[in-house]
Amino acid sequence: MSVFEWLNNQLLKMQWLSDVFAWLVRDVFGLNIEERVGGSIHVFLYDTVKIFILLSVLIFVISYIQSHFPPERTRRILGRFRGIGANTLGALLGTVTPFCSCSSIPLFIGFTSAGLPIGVTFSFLISSPLVDLASVLLLASIFNWKIAIAYVIVGIILAVAGGTLISKMKLEKYVEPFVFQTKTAETDAPAMTRKDRVIFAKDQVAAIIKKVWLYILIGVGIGAAIHNWVPQDIILGILGSGNPFSVVIATVVGVPMYADIFGTLPIAEALVAKGVGIGTVLSFMMAVTALSLPSMILLKKVVKTRLLLIFAGIVIAGILVIGYVFNALGYLFI
Repeated sequence: MSVFEWLNNQLLKMQWLSDVFAWLVRDVFGLNIEERVGGSIHVFLYDTVKIFILLSVLIFVISYIQSHFPPERTRRILGRFRGIGANTLGALLGTVTPFCSCSSIPLFIGFTSAGLPIGVTFSFLISSPLVDLASVLLLASIFNWKIAIAYVIVGIILAVAGGTLISKMKLEKYVEPFVFQTKTAETDAPAMTRKDRVIFAKDQVAAIIKKVWLYILIGVGIGAAIHNWVPQDIILGILGSGNPFSVVIATVVGVPMYADIFGTLPIAEALVAKGVGIGTVLSFMMAVTALSLPSMILLKKVVKTRLLLIFAGIVIAGILVIGYVFNALGYLFI
């Protein structure tokens, strides 16, 4: 085993933690982890603690980086570019400013009222909840680096393509008038010291953990149930490669849900373990994070129905294409 593989297994996948909980369940609780009850408890404890440890560390690091990109600075950076370059930069900035889908809506108002093309703003809006550095490392910890990197690439492509298409369609008239009339402050936030950035990062860890802990527990619980209680034949009958509509089903199921990507990862891991195609799983994750029902309700307050439907249609179409392509090429990633 190479040094990289050892570090990946011990630091990201936390194999040592799995061994600790295997010992706890087997020797302290007296349960067999190869059976349903013992296996479910082992998976639940291991995945929960692993995700919270990784999430806390990653959020701290990413929030420290994010402290260099307050909304006003992000807006000014985006305002220097035009065309597909601006959409690409908007998508890339979305990956280092990991706002959730709901908190991205005020940024949509701020960016649009400041004169940024709505296509650039939508590229940011798609990318921000969908792809961030924490999700990359968590995906690598649960699956592998191929899947993690591929997820980031297709997420950015979807954000760029979606924003570019919206720009080409000239849909500004379907943004509510009050958005353009909103005045934005031009003053910069006070410069932050290193101590300020550390405090900001710690506060972000506490705030995000408080926001997502329940979804993580629910996701891990569902994942543990799928791992040990749901027969593989049932899963494959609905979401397996034998069903040509598996990607469509996964996307439709994901859209009404409201969960962070961190809550969907344990479910995704369990589905892959049951033999579900990686494209189907990615479609589910993307639908949950990019098109959650609460974010659509909030977005409806700032855009008219036609633009909302066009946005949702573009993203859904992109998710479906990604799902089917990855299912066809899944052997390259697993």
